Amino acid sequence: MLKSGRVSWSGEAVKPRPLTHGLLDALPGIRYGFFTREGGVSSGLYRSLNCGVGSRDDKAFVFKNRARAARTLGVSHDRLATPFQIHSAEAVVVDEVWDIGRGPKVDAVVTKRRGIAVGVGSADCGPILFADPLAHVVAAAHAGWRGALAGIVEATVAAMETLGAQREQIVAVLGPTISRANYEVGADMVAVFEAADEENARFFRPSKRDGHAMFDLPGYIVARLFNAGVLGTDMGLCTYADEERFFSYRRATHRAEADYGRLLSAITLV
Repeated sequence: MLKSGRVSWSGEAVKPRPLTHGLLDALPGIRYGFFTREGGVSSGLYRSLNCGVGSRDDKAFVFKNRARAARTLGVSHDRLATPFQIHSAEAVVVDEVWDIGRGPKVDAVVTKRRGIAVGVGSADCGPILFADPLAHVVAAAHAGWRGALAGIVEATVAAMETLGAQREQIVAVLGPTISRANYEVGADMVAVFEAADEENARFFRPSKRDGHAMFDLPGYIVARLFNAGVLGTDMGLCTYADEERFFSYRRATHRAEADYGRLLSAITLV
């Protein structure tokens, strides 16, 4: 089901080769990808395909990386629309692309305009790509625990419906996300989820540390997709565990690193 490319830090020109999934591969009329760290021009902590405008990386490198990713999807660099992410449950319809770094403060972008790629950045949070191939509507959403709990999945589906999509036709894939094995949280977060719905207790397992638990963010997001009436799945890839391919905010924090790169996930109508 998964396809992936090789990562190389040897300096040779390596093109971005994003990850894909069979569920979206089967749909006509779209191009998409969950980009890894492979195929960019950044170095150091950001090597190599850092697409994070909000990172401290050289902006010229970030812009070049974004342009490489856009070309991989068959669109020009100025036709890639990514939002200013704020861990919200807000989605916006994209008719025209804004300047880089000046996107709306939302966590999902939706379009039916051909030639526009909509995307989100991530580094442990869940990147979700959506498509309704019959209504010709696509979307990208960023789902951290706050956004997922607040309803970013449902907000994205609702925004797609305003453009003619039907939820029973929508297919969604959750890309590389931090896994339960590497996502330890405090009792306060467990309490927040259980207060929202006691059924949420199933997404937590005891940690080795008292007062802590291991949270299954991918499982929770996929459950929200299912409850929203969407055919969705998880790629089963952990950003924290796979340093060769993925950036990870939590891994960088545990190492006391100064910053971290961001992965791009994007989709467009052909």
